[in-house]
Order: sequence, then C-alpha cells, then structure tokens
Amino acid sequence: MRKRGVVGGVVAIGLAALHMSCLCGPCEIATTNKELALAAFEAVAAGNMDALDDLIAIDYVRHCPATPDVEVRSLAAFKDYLLSDRESVPDPELQIIHLIAEDNLVAFWASYSGVQEGPMGPFPATGNRMEIAFAGIHRIEDGKIAETWVTWDNLSALTQLGLWPPNELEELEIVD
Repeated sequence: MRKRGVVGGVVAIGLAALHMSCLCGPCEIATTNKELALAAFEAVAAGNMDALDDLIAIDYVRHCPATPDVEVRSLAAFKDYLLSDRESVPDPELQIIHLIAEDNLVAFWASYSGVQEGPMGPFPATGNRMEIAFAGIHRIEDGKIAETWVTWDNLSALTQLGLWPPNELEELEIVD
C-alpha cells in the first residue's frame, strides 16, 4: 500500500485543493485529466491491470526513445509491456513529482525505483536497486489516455544496476 500512498497522497491533496478553487471550464478539464493520469499511475504502481481498462484507450499508443524496440500500439500491448516490466522489477515504486495539464495533455515528471530481480531485455538479473527519473506527456481523448510520449536515462539505470560500463570497455586500451 505504500506505493499507492506515495503516488496518491501528495498529488491527491494538491488536486483536491485545485479542484475546489477551479470553477472555469478549461481548468475543470485540466483537473479531470490530472485525476485520470493519477488514477493510471496508481493502477500501474499497484499492478492493477484490470483498472487500466477504464483509464487507457483500447487503441493506446506509447512512444519511447528509451525503448525503441518495444512497440506498444494497444491497451493489450501496454499491459503485456507492464507485465514484462514486473518480471524484471517485481515490486516497482512510482512517485509523481509534477503533473501539469493543458487542454487534452497531461505532462508528468516522476521517479521509478526497484530491485532488478529478473532479466531486463538482453540484461541478466542483477539483484541491484535502481532509481530513475522519467518524464512524459499523456494525450487524453474521450476520457481515456490515448497516447503517451515517455523517456528516461537508460545509462543511469544501467550504471545503477552494475551493467555499465560493460566488461569489454574495461579491457579496451585507449590510443592517442
């Protein structure tokens, strides 16, 4: 339950205050979209794949330069991606730092941490903990997240996991 509290507690208090002071149409839309983004983060943090059915569009698309070989072009593919991620890091912790909304977009700055207990792509399990910041933007359509652009620093993650630099680099001789 800690994950839900971390994600929901800090942001929910701010959203409640914002919601109470917001009486204009565009502001109400922004608040509603932030609440949707928060609910999606809470579902992902809790591993609640069923909750995503009400939050993510069936034809959802995820864009991520940090994982260029991972194609997510549906809700089902997104759930598969999340389940695969949980095989690598079974108990991830997500923390929302900032949510900013305008029109049908919600931008976020967040952190992801956990222990890598399973393989991650081509990398074997290390048993090491990592904590990375990540950022992105959700596009909301018809009350659901329809598209996301997200990125993070892979080099930071690999370094924390003890996978960078690779052993081959240690053996290289630098030539002037």
